[in-house]
Amino acid sequence: MPYYRRLGDVPRKRHTAHRSGSDLLPEELMGLNGFAEESSLLYHRHSPTAIRAAEEVSTEPDRLHDNRPLLPRHLRLHDCKRGGDAVTGRHLLLANDDVRISYAVATTTSPLWRDAVGDEIVYVESGSARLETVFGPLEVGEGDYVVLPASTTHRWVVDREEVRLLFLEASGHVNVPRRYLSSRGQLKEGAPFSERDLRGPSELEVVEGEDVEVLVRTRGGTTRYVCAHHPFDVVGWDGWLYPYALSIHDFEPIVGRYHQPPPVHQTFEGPNFVVCSFVPRPFDFGEGAIPVPYHHANVDSDEVLFYCGGDFMSRAGSGIAKGSVSLHPSGFVHGPQPGSVEAALGKPGTEELAVMVDTFRPLRLGQVALDVEDEAYPWTWAQTR
Repeated sequence: MPYYRRLGDVPRKRHTAHRSGSDLLPEELMGLNGFAEESSLLYHRHSPTAIRAAEEVSTEPDRLHDNRPLLPRHLRLHDCKRGGDAVTGRHLLLANDDVRISYAVATTTSPLWRDAVGDEIVYVESGSARLETVFGPLEVGEGDYVVLPASTTHRWVVDREEVRLLFLEASGHVNVPRRYLSSRGQLKEGAPFSERDLRGPSELEVVEGEDVEVLVRTRGGTTRYVCAHHPFDVVGWDGWLYPYALSIHDFEPIVGRYHQPPPVHQTFEGPNFVVCSFVPRPFDFGEGAIPVPYHHANVDSDEVLFYCGGDFMSRAGSGIAKGSVSLHPSGFVHGPQPGSVEAALGKPGTEELAVMVDTFRPLRLGQVALDVEDEAYPWTWAQTR
């Protein structure tokens, strides 16, 4: 839902000759759903189509395992291997045909990358990075969601020792929930964030270069192009389609007298999945209100929670800590750990910080997920094993 932005050198009328000195600048339209939805126009110094070589990149097939027997899972992401970059160093955790959930502890700059399968949402757990894109750079840090439209050429530059990133690779496009938007696409009063909270590129960083490699992911696999000129040779662009960041700390929680259901925390929606943000907030204030979640069977979705910081009141005693991911699948009745309800009564609020992903088709587990799993977690409600 990003609104119209304009950056750099753009002609007064669309699809007209635009020159830098005597050189005609190639115009590129990047748009969604066959010219029917949002788009942006970019003006390059050189043809973005010119390639000098292309080769298939062989990759290992995903090793995905069904959740059998059906169990709740606890993954300790801080046990994942550290190192590599934010593109080739991703650890696949969970996936279905709609979304892939991965994690990386990046320490080096990534190659140029273009995901043509769908949009990506990236959550920055810790550290900071410079996200360089064809639309200009974005400085991102702890607590930022970054939304990258499909086919945006970009790379991740690590600022310091490492940056920890959670990736949601969608099979289609991502937006903010429709109920937050007016009929013309403005965020309404009462939405948990506004356009002022969205950060898009604010400057261009024109890069010249020849024979530049770009990795491109499609549904058929990954290709390595050698582009005749650097993709970041854009001198201007305008439109509604571009990468942007939203800090989880700018998400304004909705509270009530009695416990509110998870949809009040929704932040994004994708094809057959939603993303919610749990942030510090006052507890429910009605007489006798129980502030922790009730036991529930969300019969149509798998629930994934990534615990980013603070005190996770409903998971006390389960081993959940910062850097944990819990998976509570459809068919499993889940709820607070023993003693959590009593411990929360009378407290003024919660300091938890977590990202939730609900998928509407079952998730399968990657090999890394099994490697970092806490096998005692399924039995913590019974407290007998």
